[in-house]
Amino acid sequence: MSFLDHLPEHVGALIRSRFVCEWASVSKAGVPINSPLVPFTSDDLTTIDCATGLAYPAKAERARRNPKIGMLFEGGASEPVVSISGMAAVRDTDLQANLERYLSEEILTTMLDPASTDYAEVTRHAIWYFTRIVVCAKPAVVRWWDASSSLDEAPYEWRAPAATSFPASDPAPPGAMARPVWAEPLPWRELAKGAVGRGAPGHLTLIDREGYPLPIRAGAITMTQSGFSLEMPGWLPWSAGKATLSFEGVEVFVGDVDCTGSQAAMTVERALPILPLLANPSEILQPRPETKQALMERIDQELARRGVSLPTMPDTPPQPTAGARFRAEAAYGYAGLSGIRED
Repeated sequence: MSFLDHLPEHVGALIRSRFVCEWASVSKAGVPINSPLVPFTSDDLTTIDCATGLAYPAKAERARRNPKIGMLFEGGASEPVVSISGMAAVRDTDLQANLERYLSEEILTTMLDPASTDYAEVTRHAIWYFTRIVVCAKPAVVRWWDASSSLDEAPYEWRAPAATSFPASDPAPPGAMARPVWAEPLPWRELAKGAVGRGAPGHLTLIDREGYPLPIRAGAITMTQSGFSLEMPGWLPWSAGKATLSFEGVEVFVGDVDCTGSQAAMTVERALPILPLLANPSEILQPRPETKQALMERIDQELARRGVSLPTMPDTPPQPTAGARFRAEAAYGYAGLSGIRED
């Protein structure tokens, strides 16, 4: 039985239809780190899966070391907000299967849909992008609000039965993870001015009393001498501790947070390096040569750790998964997308 069977239909539909969620894991130093990822449910609807590039495996390594992760799904003003505490399992033994799965989940997006994109041309240039580690998360606690306006109230809650078994990760590959080659970030104040100035949404993530990192969207965010002042919902699963504040996964700040009522004060310690592809979204599939070289060098190191070869792209577009069809129907009504209309 799926955890979705225990949730209201509109809550389950939101989880299955989102193209992005906030996804948080915990570092070795105990810092919760959040970034947006693409979610997709397993075929049997028992896990919520995400994928991260083999070129930037840190979040997967964090989840393998500490399987407690947190997710946040958001919709429009009248749609639910869903917070999930889950137990993660890293899948990186069969990279070819991961690549094919990810393509099947993404084939009905505007990035890959053969009706609007030259599939062969895009995938020929982007093997580094589609070489993926998959992380499956089985929900342990699901909390939801029927609308964002209800976040000051205590949420509805479902918990997995005590006897629930959670999947285990594939064995960790030997050796150390490839060192990042990204440039050090600008001083945090400079980055903060840019993030606040463009009005980017910010998500504050702390670790709750059960050890799960849970991101929550902040309201008004202002800079202070030492960090940020944030307006938060009245109901929070945590009150103080190590935290990150993520602006769409681009500018991410680490520090300490103290919450009093609906106000949170964050003292910033540092900003995290910005992933080059997030700094330049137009280069996601075709990065500049120096960026692609750095990414391929990291992939080569990670392939060597696992003793495997680079996977290959299928010559023809794969069939979409049931989850891909569900998301496309919810987002586009199938309009303009090839190969999925059945009428």
